[in-house]
Amino acid sequence: MQPAIEIAGVRKTYGPVTALRGIDFEIRQGEFFGLLGPNGAGKSTLISIIAGLVQMNAGRISVMGYDTVRQFRQARRQLGVVPQELVFDPFFTVRDMLRIQAGYYGCGREVWPWIDEMLDRLDLAGKSGSSMRALSGGMKRRVLIAQALVHRPQVVILDEPTAGVDVELRRTLWSFMTELHRAGTTVVLTTHYLEEAQELCERIAILDKGALQVIDTTRELLARHPFRFLRLRLPEGAQLPEALRPLVAAEQEGTLELKLESGRHPISAVFMALRDAGVDIDDVHTREPDLEDIFIELTGRSAAPAGASA
Repeated sequence: MQPAIEIAGVRKTYGPVTALRGIDFEIRQGEFFGLLGPNGAGKSTLISIIAGLVQMNAGRISVMGYDTVRQFRQARRQLGVVPQELVFDPFFTVRDMLRIQAGYYGCGREVWPWIDEMLDRLDLAGKSGSSMRALSGGMKRRVLIAQALVHRPQVVILDEPTAGVDVELRRTLWSFMTELHRAGTTVVLTTHYLEEAQELCERIAILDKGALQVIDTTRELLARHPFRFLRLRLPEGAQLPEALRPLVAAEQEGTLELKLESGRHPISAVFMALRDAGVDIDDVHTREPDLEDIFIELTGRSAAPAGASA
C-alpha cells in the first residue's frame, strides 16, 4: 500500500537559516500520526510545504501517491489542513463559508448533507446562519475544522487544533476525529499537549532543529528509555542527602522527583541513603516516564506553550 504522505530528502532554507535538513519519513494510510517538536523545530514549515503554501529547496513530497509539485491539484484534493491561525472571511455565514470551500475543490450539492452533518457534530448547527465575525474564538476554530473536512479528504493535518480552546471543544474534536480515523482517514497531529499525542497517536515523529530525531510507535518510544521517577515529600525543613542530589529531576512545592535509571539507581538504595542520613519521608510514590519525559530526553527542551509557532 502506498504511503498516505511520503517525504523524501526535504530541505528548506530561509536565507542563512536552515529550517529543514533533509527530512525523510513516511506516514502510512489510516494512521493517527503525531508530528512533534519544540519551537523552531520545523513542524509548521513542513506542513506548509506539504500543503503547497511554501516551496522546498530540495526533496520530494507526495500525498496519496500524487506529487505535491507536479500534481498539485490532485495532491491538494486528498488533503485537509486545519491551520493554527484563525483565518476566515468575516462577511459570510458559517454555512455559506463551508459551501464556498467545497466549491474550491469542485464539490457541489452532493456534499451539502455532509456539511449539515459536520455542523451538527461540531455543535455549529445553531450558528450556521451567523456571520463568521459574530462567532467566538472557539466557534471559529470549529468552522476551520469543518472547512478542512468539507471535501472529505483522505488525509487530515491538524496543526495545533486545540491551542487555547475549551475542554468541551477538545472532547468534541477528538470524538469526531477518532470516528473519521476508524473509518480510514489518515490523521496527522501537531500539538504541544503531549498527553493528547500519547493518547491518540499510533506512531510519532519528533523533529528538532530541522532534523528528524526519532520516529517510532508510541509504545516503543515509551519503552526505549529505561528509567522511572520517584516522588518524595520530606518533612518541613528536612534536606535531601547530597549523594541523592544529582538524581533530582524536578522540585516543586516541597515535592522532589528523582529520576532513577534501571540497573543503576534501585529504589532500595534511595531509601537506604535517606535512612542513613536520618531523613524521614512524609509521602512517596513512583511513576513511569510519559511522552513529555521522552521529548525532553531527545530534545533537551520541554514542549513549548500551546499556540506558539514552530
